[in-house]
Amino acid sequence: MWQMNWNRVLNIFSIMLCSLLLLTGCSSEASLQYADNRSDHLMIKKIEQQYQIWQKTPYRYGGNTLKGIDCSGLARNFYNEKVNIVIPRVTTEQSKLGEPVTKLKAGDLVFFKTGRGDTGLHVGIYYKDGRFLHVSTSKGVQFASLDSSYWKKRYWLAKRVVS
Repeated sequence: MWQMNWNRVLNIFSIMLCSLLLLTGCSSEASLQYADNRSDHLMIKKIEQQYQIWQKTPYRYGGNTLKGIDCSGLARNFYNEKVNIVIPRVTTEQSKLGEPVTKLKAGDLVFFKTGRGDTGLHVGIYYKDGRFLHVSTSKGVQFASLDSSYWKKRYWLAKRVVS
């Protein structure tokens, strides 16, 4: 009799443990944290300067001028002009750079899956307070919130190119 009750307790415990593991492991949203902005003052200024130059520049696939630019062009231009680091032109190649991060700092590259395949990737430059600089296909170069329902659903990863 005691043997049977002990087996039952073990079964119940096993079921509870498995349920707990399943519940905690099934979260589909990435957990992002934002670093303290005070230490990123110089990088924040560089991003603001980039915005002043490029604001409202329209989206143009493959573009790299004030007449039109795409997301990977904006990221490449920022790193080349403001950080003095040459990064690849294509988003898929940019996503292979640096180290993955979960606590974002100004200047980190943030990547999103907005469609299928390599052309379905989007990149932005993390600014501060959950906002990033990017090129909207409808509104051009602008800031957006990582916490918006659109970007939150599509967030893929963040990479730190500069330490």
